[in-house]
Amino acid sequence: MPKSLLASWDHLRDSIYNAFILPRYFHGVDLSHLVPYLALIGIFGFSLSILPFLIWIERVALGLVQDRTGPNRVGPRGLLQPSADVLKLFFKEDFQPKSVDKRLYYIAPFLTVMIALSAGAVLPLANITFRLPNGTLQNVPLMVANVNIGLLYMLAASSLGVYGIVLAGWASNNKYSLIGGLRAAAQVISYELAMGLALLCVVVQAGTVNLGGIVYAQDTLPFGLTWLPPFLKGSVFSWFWLQSLIVPVILYTIAMIAETNRAPFDLPEAESELVAGFHTEYSAMKFAAFFAGEYINMLAVCALNAAVFWGGWLPPFNCFPFTFIPGFVWFILKIMSGICLYVWLRGTLPRLRYDALMNLGWKKMLPIALIWLFVLAGYSLIRQIPVHLAGVHYTQAAMLSGGK
Repeated sequence: MPKSLLASWDHLRDSIYNAFILPRYFHGVDLSHLVPYLALIGIFGFSLSILPFLIWIERVALGLVQDRTGPNRVGPRGLLQPSADVLKLFFKEDFQPKSVDKRLYYIAPFLTVMIALSAGAVLPLANITFRLPNGTLQNVPLMVANVNIGLLYMLAASSLGVYGIVLAGWASNNKYSLIGGLRAAAQVISYELAMGLALLCVVVQAGTVNLGGIVYAQDTLPFGLTWLPPFLKGSVFSWFWLQSLIVPVILYTIAMIAETNRAPFDLPEAESELVAGFHTEYSAMKFAAFFAGEYINMLAVCALNAAVFWGGWLPPFNCFPFTFIPGFVWFILKIMSGICLYVWLRGTLPRLRYDALMNLGWKKMLPIALIWLFVLAGYSLIRQIPVHLAGVHYTQAAMLSGGK
């Protein structure tokens, strides 16, 4: 009886696994060519639909952290508060101050949103398995553009995002706005270096800057130890947060919070010093565009964090029931964990002084990231020595056997 139950269970498990495998060709259509369009719908759909709920999640979480009630007036537990805010901003008076640079004044919020959305083009959302006509399986990452320079593209998009903020500060013809824009530019330059070096630590280990390839590189046994059990393959212990020895993920997390101008690094819009910073002269839907761009940027950097350091779509353990949950669900859960970290830090830490902000980026994070890059490069070379020596010994043995 136990053997029959075990056989039934194995049959059920195989049936569920096969349900997630798609045929490569369906009625003469190559389904793999539809993957970028599916990813595009997923990126836009998720980003724009989750945006109002992010605001609600932040307000509720801040209320819990600071022992306040939080949103509770509009709808059950304030669920309709984001809709009320959008309605209010839509009908709010859309004023334009005198002496502004009109073209740049209107381009700035549009630029902020579009650059933030474009960053999702190279994010690997999940893995799709196709069955070829000969029966072999082919894995394809669910992404809009499966390019070999995906990580470099993400870094470029995160750097360009500050252009909207700087243009808004310049075009507003307001000293507070200009100072906020300049602060944002200096902040991005300061923390972009540490972020790039932290990501290079992963590139050294993965051997690629393709984000899908980086996720696949984490689908191995921890530290290449072949004697470990199979359920640890691609598990939480195989992800690069641990294989890079923890320091790079800490550096990246700090840098991503600073790059998105969130507390405690929200000096470009410090209300105690600059009224509202770079968006002081914006109202109505133009202000809403800056607001949306900030949250979409948060989603983008959290998604990059999840893909590079936390295994992307991989489940925490390669066994039941984790493997039955679709990969994109794990990816979304990891992104939302990053959002919760943002909210937790905002409700916990006070805003830094500007000199402390610069000292942290230039005098602490940058040297640590540079040193750690060299440490990991040496560590990667040491790990390759046994493989190289094994190849040398195999070649020598083959030559000796051939000589005999």
